Amino acid sequence: MNGFDAVADRRLVFCEEARDLLADLEAALLQLESDPRDQETIGRVFRAMHTIKGSGAMFGFDAVAAFTHNIENVYDLVRSGGFPVTPELISLTLNARDHILHLLEATVSGAPVAEATGARLLAALEKLVGAPAAQPGAAHPALPTAAAPSLQLYTIRFVPPPGLFARGANLLPLFDELRGLGDLTITTDSSALPPLAELEPDHCYLAFDMLLRAACPPEAIRDVFVFVDEGDSLTITVQPPAGKAVTASAAVSSNPAARATTSSLRVSAAKLDELINIVGELVTMQARLSRFAVESGEIEISYIAEETERLTNMLRDNTMSIRMLPIEATFARYRRLVRDLAGELGKEIELITEGGDTELDKSVIDQIADPLVHIIRNSVDHGIESPAERRQAGKAPGGRLVLSAAHSGSYVLIRVADDGRGIDPARVRAKAIEKGLIDPHAELSEAEVFALIFRTGFSTAASVSSVSGRGVGMDVVKRNVEALRGTIDLTSTPGRGTQITLKLPLTLAIIDGLLVRVSTQHFVFPVAQVLECLEINLADLQGRRHEYIEVRGKLVPLVFLQRFFSLSNESLARRQILIAQTTIGHCGFVVDEVIGDHKTVIKQLGPLYRQVEGVAGATILGDGGIALILDADKLAQSATHEAVRTAA
Repeated sequence: MNGFDAVADRRLVFCEEARDLLADLEAALLQLESDPRDQETIGRVFRAMHTIKGSGAMFGFDAVAAFTHNIENVYDLVRSGGFPVTPELISLTLNARDHILHLLEATVSGAPVAEATGARLLAALEKLVGAPAAQPGAAHPALPTAAAPSLQLYTIRFVPPPGLFARGANLLPLFDELRGLGDLTITTDSSALPPLAELEPDHCYLAFDMLLRAACPPEAIRDVFVFVDEGDSLTITVQPPAGKAVTASAAVSSNPAARATTSSLRVSAAKLDELINIVGELVTMQARLSRFAVESGEIEISYIAEETERLTNMLRDNTMSIRMLPIEATFARYRRLVRDLAGELGKEIELITEGGDTELDKSVIDQIADPLVHIIRNSVDHGIESPAERRQAGKAPGGRLVLSAAHSGSYVLIRVADDGRGIDPARVRAKAIEKGLIDPHAELSEAEVFALIFRTGFSTAASVSSVSGRGVGMDVVKRNVEALRGTIDLTSTPGRGTQITLKLPLTLAIIDGLLVRVSTQHFVFPVAQVLECLEINLADLQGRRHEYIEVRGKLVPLVFLQRFFSLSNESLARRQILIAQTTIGHCGFVVDEVIGDHKTVIKQLGPLYRQVEGVAGATILGDGGIALILDADKLAQSATHEAVRTAA
C-alpha cells in the first residue's frame, strides 16, 4: 500500500469512528434531555464533540472540524456552569449532530454542502446562548465564559507515538488549538532522529517541549491531545507561584478503573466474510479427514483427525463470535426516532429498551434495522393514542413503547410492544374487504385477520401523513424477516396494546442441523425447529387422500420430501419423521434416514436456484458432496397450500 492509499484508508477509518461518536453523541443528548443536570453526560457530549473536531482537523475534514468547534465551545460553557441545558439547546444540538454527519458524508462523496443549514444552526446558537458563534473557517467563537481560573504557567512534554504519521495525522491543528488557550512557545527535540539512510518517512522521531501561559485547567490541555495520546505520550507540569513544579501525566489516572481500557481493532465486514468462507472450507476438509481416518482404521491418523476436529471447532466458534455484536447500539438509534415522531404527532411516549446485551450476527443486525423502523413508526402513529385520548380512556397521558431482545435457543426474539389502543380485528377485516384483499364471506381466525396487516398495500390509516398511511412498510417487514430465515408474529388486545415479535436466527453463516437422506440425496434440516424424531409404518397410511399422524392426541400433517422434490422412490417399509415447529404449527417431515447432527456452514445458492421453494441454501459434506439446507416454514406452507388446492 502506498502513502496515498494509507492516508485514504485512515480517512475512511476516521469516518467510521466519527459515525460511532455521532451515534454515542445522540444517545448522550437524549439521556441529557431527561436529566439536564447530569455533569457526566454533559462531559460525554463535550468529549464526543472535541474528538470529532480534533480528529477531523487532523485528517483534513476542515468543514467538520470548524462547525463542530462551535458546538464544542457551547458545551464547554455548559459544563463550566455558564449556561443551562434547556430543551431548545438539546434540539439544536441534535440538529447540529445531523449536520455534522451531513458534512462528513459530503466530504467523503464530494457532494454539495448544505451551508445554509449550518448558518441557520449557528445563528440559532447565537440567539440562544447570547453571543456570536464563529462561522466555518473562522477562529474560536466568542462565546461567554464562566469565571476563568487564574493564569498558570505550564511546561508540556509531548512525545508523539511512532506510528502517528502513518495514520495520516497532522499535528499543526493541535498546536494551533494550544495557541488558542494562551501564549505558547514550542521547542523541538530531535535527539531521536536517526541517520538519513535509516529514516522511515512515516515515522515520527521528534518530541516537543512547550511552555504555555494560560488561564485554563490542565484538563483543557489534555483534551487537546486526547486523540493522539497513547499512554505515556504527554506530560503536563504546572509551575506554581512557590516555584515547586507539580507534574500531571496525561496518561495516568488516580482511578484504576479509568486506566483499564479494552483494545479493539476495526475490521471491514468483507474481510470477516472472507474469513468465514475460509473457515467453512476448513470445516469441510476436516470432515473429509475424519471420514478418511475412520475408513483407514489407522490409530495415528484417527488421533490427528480428532485433534484437527477439536482445533477446527474452536476456530469456527471463535470466528463466528467475532461477528456477534450486542443489539444495544441498534436499539439506541431508535430513541431519536421515537422522540422526533412523538413531537411531530403531539404525543408523549417513553421508549424502554431491554436486553440490549443480547448478541446477534452483524449481518442480521444490519438487515433488521430498517424493518424495526417500520414497526416502531406504526406503533407510534397507529398504536399509541394522543394524551387526550389516553386520558379519556382512563390511561396515563404518556404512552410506553418497549423494545426488547432475548435469546431463545439458536434464535433471538425481538419484541416491540406498546400500551396503545390495540388493533380491532373487525376493523382490519372491513378494511381488507374494502381493498379487495379478501372475500366478504371468507371465514378467518383472529390470527389470520392480523396476518392481513402484512399484506402489500394494507393500511388502516384514515389519511396519508408524513409518518404512515401509504400502505407501505409492514409487507416489507415480513419479506425482510423471512429472507433472514425468521418469522414474525403479531398479537393485540383492543384498548390495551399490540406486540410484534420477530424470531431471528443468531447468525446467517452457520446453523446446527440434522443431516438426513431422502432417496440418494442429502438434506440438512434446522435442528432448532425439530421437536422430536419418530418412525412410521407406510402401510398405516395407505388409502388416505391426505396424510396425518397423531402425536400425543394432536393430528400433525405430513410432508413427504421424496414427493416434494420428485425423487426416486425407495421401497422402505418404515421411514423417519421429523416433528418440527413451523409458522403454521407442528408439521411432520418424512425422510428415509436421519444420519445425525451436522454443524452446517451455509453457502448461498446461485441466482438460478435462489427461488427454489423450500430451500434456504446449501452446504458441502465431508465427502465433497452437496446437501441442500431446507426451509421448514416454506416447505410446510407450500405443502399445505398444495393439499388445499388438490382437495378443491
